[in-house]
Amino acid sequence: MGSLWERYQLPLYLGAALLGVALGLALPGLAPWGEALLWPALAVLLFFTFLPVPFRALRQAFRDRAFLLAGLVGNFLLVPLAVYGLLHLLPPEPGLRLGVALVLLVPCTDWFLAFSYLGRGDMARALVLTPLNLLLQLALLPLYLLLFFVEGLSAYHPDPDILVGAGLVVLLPLFLAFWVQGRPWGKALVSRTTSWPVPLLALVVFLVALGHAGLLPGLWGYVLPLLGVFVLYLVLVLGLALSLARLFRLPPKAGRTLAFSLGTRNSFLVLPLSLAVPEAGLAPLVIVFQSLVELLGMVLFLRLVPRLL
Repeated sequence: MGSLWERYQLPLYLGAALLGVALGLALPGLAPWGEALLWPALAVLLFFTFLPVPFRALRQAFRDRAFLLAGLVGNFLLVPLAVYGLLHLLPPEPGLRLGVALVLLVPCTDWFLAFSYLGRGDMARALVLTPLNLLLQLALLPLYLLLFFVEGLSAYHPDPDILVGAGLVVLLPLFLAFWVQGRPWGKALVSRTTSWPVPLLALVVFLVALGHAGLLPGLWGYVLPLLGVFVLYLVLVLGLALSLARLFRLPPKAGRTLAFSLGTRNSFLVLPLSLAVPEAGLAPLVIVFQSLVELLGMVLFLRLVPRLL
């Protein structure tokens, strides 16, 4: 069953995204259900993603300074430089550019882990990099916004509830998986559920599309330039990951993990932030659109990254 799920990942995720968008547009009353079920579904996905991870390997991952340095340089130096350049390819619409900056500047801390697992990356290294990414993005996002926009800091008011929720959705499944591994029946559960992250990720993709599809019609006039920028971003970061993996002499699994870290962005964290800022304008729509483009892009990454690295 595991190989069957993996063989049909591409049409499964694509179908889930299209079905979610279609239902979200046709039946807007379903959108609140998509939003309400998203975080629990994400937590379940991460639990079964963490379950087969050899947690004893975490100690060795902490010692891999080359990988951590490559991840931090990529996410917090090279990606911001790339984003600054990409912003100048967009129409001079403040909300449009703010949305692109918000969503592309912050590395993902949740489904990055699931894609790393499915893309044959190194989960121990991914787990070590995740808290560093979260802490640094919270500290550096105001600085990036200040550099990119005159009124950058005034738009940065992170909701503590969102930050706590983002932390718990990763930490609770992590500790639960660690506890299950120590039970006598833990190994049997691991062996029976190794393929579960694939359909669970499809469910998360469906819920994201269902919950936010209703926002997309407001972007029709900007779809093509945004699509171009987001696709170009994915191409650029794939090239950056390949270059950094060679520069830091990373083993293949670590290089794959780096590629998924640079490719996935933290839309769940910045979307509530953009919705809370009256001056944000189109920014929330931009973030939703990016998350859908990213999902489809990561489906292609699942095929490309293991072959390139």
